[in-house]
Amino acid sequence: MSVPRETELKLDLPPDGMAMLTRSAVFKDAPRTAPRPKKIVSVYFDTGNFKLRNSGLTLRVRREGRRRVQTVKQEGERAPLLARNEWERPIRGRRPDFAAARDTALEPLLSKKLERQLKPVFETSVRRTVYPLRNGDTEIELTVDEGTVEAGGKSSPLYEVELELKRGAPADLFRLAQALAEDVPVQISVRTKAERGYALVGREKPAPVKALLVALKPDFTAQAAFQTVARACLHQLIANRPFVRIGQPEGLHQMRVGLRRLRAAISLFSGMLSDTQTQEMKAQLRWLNGELRAARELDVFMSRVVKPPVDAKRDKPGLAALIKDLRKRRAEAYARVRSAIDSYRFRRLVLDAAAWIEVGDWTRNSDDLACALRERPISSVAADELQRRRKKILKRGAHLKTLEPHRRHTLRIQAKKVRYASEFFANVFPGKKSARRREAFIAALEKLQDALGELNDIAVHEELSAVLAQEQNGDGTPRKVHAKEAFAAGRLSGYEEARMASALQDAERAYRLASRAKPFWR
Repeated sequence: MSVPRETELKLDLPPDGMAMLTRSAVFKDAPRTAPRPKKIVSVYFDTGNFKLRNSGLTLRVRREGRRRVQTVKQEGERAPLLARNEWERPIRGRRPDFAAARDTALEPLLSKKLERQLKPVFETSVRRTVYPLRNGDTEIELTVDEGTVEAGGKSSPLYEVELELKRGAPADLFRLAQALAEDVPVQISVRTKAERGYALVGREKPAPVKALLVALKPDFTAQAAFQTVARACLHQLIANRPFVRIGQPEGLHQMRVGLRRLRAAISLFSGMLSDTQTQEMKAQLRWLNGELRAARELDVFMSRVVKPPVDAKRDKPGLAALIKDLRKRRAEAYARVRSAIDSYRFRRLVLDAAAWIEVGDWTRNSDDLACALRERPISSVAADELQRRRKKILKRGAHLKTLEPHRRHTLRIQAKKVRYASEFFANVFPGKKSARRREAFIAALEKLQDALGELNDIAVHEELSAVLAQEQNGDGTPRKVHAKEAFAAGRLSGYEEARMASALQDAERAYRLASRAKPFWR
């Protein structure tokens, strides 16, 4: 089966960005005469139990004037940034043509039963304008879609820009997107039109996006493996932005998880990521982490420290005033988060990260050592990294009881990186024995990470309680604190300190369990 690949970059465009689009500097290479828009209606088909969707496929029939085209798309790797598998065939009727679906990813599912079960599930109706852009040997089609996704009487607006590479290098797509972002508030899109439609029919309810499974194979090179991992991490980060904007704590948590996983991946593959561009990317990711941290810490403090006495209806002196103060601080922290993720800096960070993953300087470093590191088999890289990092955890954890809080925090970060690595490399070491050992290894690391996280939370919460009891604002200016509010903050700090001994025992037990877990990469 031949696998046609479309190389394109999808960008979300806010409704008020349409007017800015054609005034962008990128249109200096567009034809002087504006192209005529076309109306395109696409009907998506599936079975009642969404067999195609569950198989990672989409099937649509698109009408453009009198012409109809059937398209089969294969999801393949989750979170692709550029390339997607796609098969297009002209057909005559309104319904899918199974003869035209031969030699596509849909062929293994073709049957009379499937043909009977297929039905329209949603449609997209867009006003499409295509701008052909040429610059030297590079040809890119910039397509603007304005319209709606409709299903079962429900609809949602659609504003999307697609940059499709007709001739040239993938880096040209990113350069164009980065130039466009200078004038228009575009963002990389991680939701396809099909995903929007399935969300409308209730197949996929909008919810914060957890870490995606990473489909590595034992024969991948280190470069291919890192790119696959990094795409999945960036997808999680981007996909949770809408939930963070509305102040949803789980959305913020999952965005931070995606960010931490990406930073962990950079650490795991640091040997081949030693260029200046990578250092700048790491700095930008640290900036974003700093913008998100305060809101997350307040979420955890309120749910784990403040909520229990409230739920127990223990009316402690000053508690109501303290909660009011915390809610104000949380609102300010989330305002800072929204300002960050709505900023040009964030949009550019995401675009730059995508470009860096796909075509960054590290992928073209011609140094012999750099080339050799990129071409190493992932099975070898994964085994070396897991073994080396496990030894560090065992050495540092042996003195867990006497470690200072910041060193315990470092140990927690190390355990987290090894856990992420174990999840990233799950398919690199196949076999039932490896799978059993991996599950036990990850479970032990999760217990250790949770126990160390509890100790870190206690330290953070004690610091926060102390800040709440101080008679000054966050900017250092004097603030009147009621004595009862300060007393309540002190009591909460006392509760956290009382948990320290128990949490430390839990961490020691978790360390012993982790030290006995057998490596799955041997």
